[in-house]
This record gives sequence, structure tokens and C-alpha cells, in this order.
Amino acid sequence: MEHKKTLKADLINKKKFFLAIGLCASLGLTLLAFEWKQYDLAELMDLGMASDDFEELMEIPQTEQPPPTPPPVQQPVLREVPDDEEIDDDIEIVIDVDISEEDAIDEIVFEDEPAEEVADEIFLVVEEQASFPGGGEAWGNFLRKNLKYPRQATRMDIDGRVFLSFVVDQSGKISDIRVARGIGGGCDEEAVRVLENSPRWSPGMQRGRAVKSRMSLQIVFKLK
Repeated sequence: MEHKKTLKADLINKKKFFLAIGLCASLGLTLLAFEWKQYDLAELMDLGMASDDFEELMEIPQTEQPPPTPPPVQQPVLREVPDDEEIDDDIEIVIDVDISEEDAIDEIVFEDEPAEEVADEIFLVVEEQASFPGGGEAWGNFLRKNLKYPRQATRMDIDGRVFLSFVVDQSGKISDIRVARGIGGGCDEEAVRVLENSPRWSPGMQRGRAVKSRMSLQIVFKLK
């Protein structure tokens, strides 16, 4: 089969030539990329490449407005008083009050001051301490008649002093009995029982009146 193209129009023979041109173009672009430099505005100004014919930006201060002018002060006008004009210093004030007999004024009644309320306060220290009616001797006789030695304390050979704390109110009634220090063996309970069954005491006195006060006493348990 015969070729229809001429040898001059055949591009395959020029393949090496086009390849060399492409390599040269690629090499040139690569070198250009490495050698290319980019300058910013400051560098251009340092190099004298930028134009400096623009106006400088300046901060314009804010114009202060003067304060408004105050209105003129009106001066008082002085008026002369003629010497012939007399000034009457005597001023008469008349108050007309119509009071009839029917408009009687109620009498002013002064109410008595309310009695001072005494707070229900428990005094720890009073001028006159509460006491058993008849004194200490009567209290000793009451204990000998009413105090019973507990059997448990007798078997365990327990004796000693039981310290009690209690409150005597304004009427002499005893309440809030506490064992401050006990000895056990049933002696503490027996001491509380005897004190609860005791008659009313004479209340403590403060400034001449009976008050509620707290008392302390001791009951002695002693084996014979």
C-alpha cells in the first residue's frame, strides 16, 4: 500500500524537535518560578518603586463646640421710696373664732402607765436565795423521814453525794430537776424522787419581788 503523505508533512519525524522545545520551555518556566520575587508595599516604597504623590492620611481632631452662652442676668431694679411715705409698723392680726357652748372640749384623760411586764427569766444569782420552808434543819428532818436507801446501793456498798439542780418558780414550785453528778446504784433516782415530793419552797427574791431562780443542792447517802 502506498503512502499518501509526503515525507515533509510527516510529523513523526519531527518528534524529537518538539520534545526538545518542550523541555526548554519547562526548564525556562521552572527557573522563572524560582527567580521570581514579590515585593510588598513597604519594600516598594523603600526601593522607590511606589509613587509617593498621594496625600498623607492625617487624624483630624474633633472640633469642640463652645458652650452655649448663658442668658443675661437681670439686675434687680432699685426703687426709691419717698421720704414722705410712712411705713406703718403696727400690724393688727384678728382671728375670728366662733365657739359655742355646744362645742364642748372633752377633758383630757391621762391613762396610767401599763405595768412593767416581767419576763419569765430564770435567775442564776438573786439577792435572796430560795429556801426550804423552815430552813436547813427542817430540810434535814424531811430527808430522814422520806429518803429510802436503795437496796441495790446497799448490796453494792455504794454511798456518796448526789448533786441536783432544779428551778424554783415564783410560787415556790419545783421543776426541771437534773442530776449534775450522781453515784449510781439507784441513789440518783431516789434523790430526784424525794425532791419532787418536797413541799413548796420559799421563792427567790430580786428587788423585793419573787422571781424564778435555779438552785443546786446535794443529798448525802451514807451506809451505817
